Amino acid sequence: MILYTLRRLAGVIGVLIAVAAVTFLIFYVLPSDPAAAACGKSCSAARLAAIRAHMGLDEPVWRQFWDFLSGIFTGRTLGSGQYTLRCDFPCLGYSYENSEAVWDLLMNRLPVSASLALGAAVLWLALGLSAGVAAALRKNTLTDRVLMVGAVGAASLPVYFTSMMLIYGLIRVAGLFPYPNYVPFGDDPARWASNLLLPWLALALLYAAMYARQSRSSMIEAMAEPYMRTARAKGLPRRTVVIKHGLRSGMTPILTLFGMDLGGLLAGAVITESLFGLPGIGQLFYGALSSGDQPVILGVTLLAAAFIVVANLAVDLLYAVVDPRVRL
Repeated sequence: MILYTLRRLAGVIGVLIAVAAVTFLIFYVLPSDPAAAACGKSCSAARLAAIRAHMGLDEPVWRQFWDFLSGIFTGRTLGSGQYTLRCDFPCLGYSYENSEAVWDLLMNRLPVSASLALGAAVLWLALGLSAGVAAALRKNTLTDRVLMVGAVGAASLPVYFTSMMLIYGLIRVAGLFPYPNYVPFGDDPARWASNLLLPWLALALLYAAMYARQSRSSMIEAMAEPYMRTARAKGLPRRTVVIKHGLRSGMTPILTLFGMDLGGLLAGAVITESLFGLPGIGQLFYGALSSGDQPVILGVTLLAAAFIVVANLAVDLLYAVVDPRVRL
């Protein structure tokens, strides 16, 4: 298990370096010019040259990438002379918009995105797995058809449509909820949950529908395996057969899907955060895209990649615990 974990960790580090290289090339080497973007429209040639030197863009590409990559782990010094600026570890540069450190911006927004992602994940797992297992155990019955038709309908609704319907129906018309206004969990847990309930529902309905379909297929496949017939023939209770043998086997594809979905949502659900006015990483990313704030776009991209890769690592390790054949 230790050797397997080390192999997977080496793979994660390689993937993160590759993602950093590709992202860096896209934002700093291809036709876009960060110095021109930072300098503005009425910028003199001398001022543009000074900014390029300050940002290190006059260095060879390999040196720029090495400074950027090493700066993430050790910090780095930007510019020289009176324009010297120290960027502490972990350094992702400074925002063009407000000159704040990108890492600080991300960490300030992360609790909001994490609250949204984790709460929605609990809901969609509970709803999706329950519906999928219930449909699988009643295959080709009315219950199965109703649940799957509902899942297809929910999966076909874009998250922005569901969000707008919840805002219009439950906030503006029925007045059952206040418009979401994020409150940190440590300040008031009850208000934290009540303000996030509708965003959780908007995301959970979409994901729960997909998980219901996936878990139904996995459970039907697992229930047809010979060892399931053996378990039933031994006289084991139905609940034991379903939960201990069927659900455990059917969960492996669900785990893969869950790792990728949760990793992506931790880096911000752009549409949901924007529609509900939640000051998370998704909303930060949307603002950076609108203003062309490349350091922030780069920072969010790297953070999203890190979350997805680490989530997949956790899933792979969990796989190895559930099914020891994976370590071979």
